[in-house]
Amino acid sequence: MKNVQLITSPQVAAVFDAYPDNIRPKIENLRNLILETANELTMITQLEETLKWGEPSYITKTGSTIRINWKAKKPDQYAMYFQCTSKLVPTFKLVYKNTFSFEGNRALVFALHTPIPVTALKKCIGAALTYHKVKQLPLLGM
Repeated sequence: MKNVQLITSPQVAAVFDAYPDNIRPKIENLRNLILETANELTMITQLEETLKWGEPSYITKTGSTIRINWKAKKPDQYAMYFQCTSKLVPTFKLVYKNTFSFEGNRALVFALHTPIPVTALKKCIGAALTYHKVKQLPLLGM
């Protein structure tokens, strides 16, 4: 596995530190899956970790932004967000309709006490990180 150059904004750590103790590991797990997936994709050489709308966000030159967050108004769930105008979530709904819960065309939603389907989620992350290279492929090449 190669090492993708990770460019991290210092403000991201403060957001992770602010999550409740029972939530932080869940959000860190999503972050780790994004980093692992980026390292597994040969076309990704650099990943930017920053804040968008106050949420940890991940951007590549070939992809669409991925955001992760937990919100106090929905305390029993957390989510991975994608650009709602992209084909990402509509495609995920076709491929993984019985695997994930969705929020419109913008998010994969995870119940706090339910295991994440890691293999399927990494496919979705990979499609987002390479979106500009795969958006013309049937089912984003998944």
